[in-house]
Amino acid sequence: MNPLTLEWIEKAEGDLATTGRELRARKLPNYDAACFHAQQTAEKYLKAALQEAGRNIPKTHSLVELLGLCLEIDKTYELLLPDLTLLDAYAVQYRYPGNAANRLEARSAYQSARVIREMIRSKLGLVS
Repeated sequence: MNPLTLEWIEKAEGDLATTGRELRARKLPNYDAACFHAQQTAEKYLKAALQEAGRNIPKTHSLVELLGLCLEIDKTYELLLPDLTLLDAYAVQYRYPGNAANRLEARSAYQSARVIREMIRSKLGLVS
């Protein structure tokens, strides 16, 4: 496996771990951060898939744009569209005043990130 692919995966795993910690926090959970890190998990896993396929990795946070590039590699990535659509807005939605995530949204974001993680890890031949 390409060493840069592994770096993307390590970064994605860190984001997923952060999402999980925020969901488990009993004191001052940060659901905004949980949603952001779930989005980052998906973004980095998509970029890992592109890296492993030898594709250029654009400097974008758009999960839908990254999905379009992954579909050029493997059409079955289309199955991730609902989860990617859910997470796409979390790159910026809760990072500024005026909006706040709740526990339910954060849990849903975490589940979507896990679905994306499982599919891409499987395609990369990695054991979860």
